[in-house]
Amino acid sequence: MRIAVTYENGNVFQHFGHTENFKIYNVEDGKVVSSEIIGSDGQGHGALAGLLGGKDIDVLICGGIGGGAQAALSENGIEICSGAAGDCDEVVESFLKGELESAGVNCDHHGEGHTCGDHEDGHSCGGHDEGGCGGCHDEEEGCGSCGDDEEGCAGGCGGCHGCHYEPDFEGPNIGKTCRTHYTGTFNDGTKFDSSYDRGEPLEFVCGAGMMIHGFDKAVATMNVGDIIDIHLDPSEAYGERDPEQIITLQISELPGAEEVSVGQHVYLQDMYGRPVPVVITDKTETTITFDANHEMAGKELNFKIELVEVK
Repeated sequence: MRIAVTYENGNVFQHFGHTENFKIYNVEDGKVVSSEIIGSDGQGHGALAGLLGGKDIDVLICGGIGGGAQAALSENGIEICSGAAGDCDEVVESFLKGELESAGVNCDHHGEGHTCGDHEDGHSCGGHDEGGCGGCHDEEEGCGSCGDDEEGCAGGCGGCHGCHYEPDFEGPNIGKTCRTHYTGTFNDGTKFDSSYDRGEPLEFVCGAGMMIHGFDKAVATMNVGDIIDIHLDPSEAYGERDPEQIITLQISELPGAEEVSVGQHVYLQDMYGRPVPVVITDKTETTITFDANHEMAGKELNFKIELVEVK
């Protein structure tokens, strides 16, 4: 058996889509016989699943994971044990003893018990309400939500909020791994993202909730070589802005919050240690306000999509 664990500084990293390293364990007769650490090469959800599949991984142990990533891993025949935390070696031993229970799909942007800190400066965090966690991370540049930063603005979070994502559209590409090039523009013609500029097509499992709805739906019926233009209202993209996603907390309840500033992108963590990408919109002497809305929420988007490959 080969087990992969999302890895950071010896512990289980809490967001599958953002993990930079995996620790791979080779197991024989129920015991670990060797291990190594490999890099993720900055790949996103779907590509990470392919990376692990190419390494003949049988089991993934991780913290938070969404439905889209779960579907992609299942496509590669990889069993998932989510909700793990703490020392990687100890977690693997617990798994081998049958003591580790998977939390299933657990990527959720609406949890309570937030904590905050700054990853670059190494701040750890205390608990808030019910819960403590191991720290909050600076959000990487990009428009993605819930781990899709690496994949660009077309990435969605449709699979992160439920136990099983079922598409409400049909097409021959549903369930297949698709590679697309695309350019995204606002209605005034301003380009906000392009896979062409990065020189690498976007790879995802169509219909698995890994992409924003309108993009996913369009690709479902395309043929390889097709190039189409689509216009998406917010309901088909990142949704309308939700006032309830603006959160004001006491700085005294968030150790590490003193070091961050307005406009900074960070990750809060909920009571289960799951990352919540937010931007700091206001800060006083006693309070700090976070906006958990996706930065593209409320916007109409246009995409030029080229289907490069289906496999």
